[in-house]
Amino acid sequence: MLTLALPKGRMFQEAYRALKEAGLPLPPVEGERVLLFQGEEVALLELRNKDVPVYVDLGIADAGVVGKDVLLDTDRDLYEPVDLGFGACRLSLIRHPSSTGPIRRIATKYPRFTQRVVRERGWAADVVELSGNIELAALTGLADAVVDVVQTGATLRAAGLLEVEVLAHSTARLVVNRQALKLKRALLKPLIQRLRERSR
Repeated sequence: MLTLALPKGRMFQEAYRALKEAGLPLPPVEGERVLLFQGEEVALLELRNKDVPVYVDLGIADAGVVGKDVLLDTDRDLYEPVDLGFGACRLSLIRHPSSTGPIRRIATKYPRFTQRVVRERGWAADVVELSGNIELAALTGLADAVVDVVQTGATLRAAGLLEVEVLAHSTARLVVNRQALKLKRALLKPLIQRLRERSR
């Protein structure tokens, strides 16, 4: 039995399709509010994006699919063998056009990643972790800048905000529990190989 952790939403559908095309006998995913899909050979957990690395690292799931943006903000020790290529976005520094002075406070859903950026740049800035609408922090003056995910930039333009700098690029990644890689090698190695071939 292989247990896989997939993030909710659009990435779930794309991950499901990629795994199916790689030959995994996945259970059907039907029904509202179902969080665990159990098949004969594969079980799927539908999780919040940020929870995927936790479930994989702690061995509840053998492997999972998650955005690189989430991996950049986690301290979990995961094997990351395949860039699946979908779910492309970027982590960017965003400011209001009227914020022209030095950055003293940055709001973000990605505190670890942002702290690293602050340290590397030598900025004297506080990082404030938020879980809701990050753009609002820049619009209300809660923060001089925000670090957030940008896909098309349409939301930013609509809010009158500027994407000042792209800090990192992100796509969906296959992540694998290191212990599972040894114990379920016969299942995981061929899957990794087929997903690599598909992503070329």
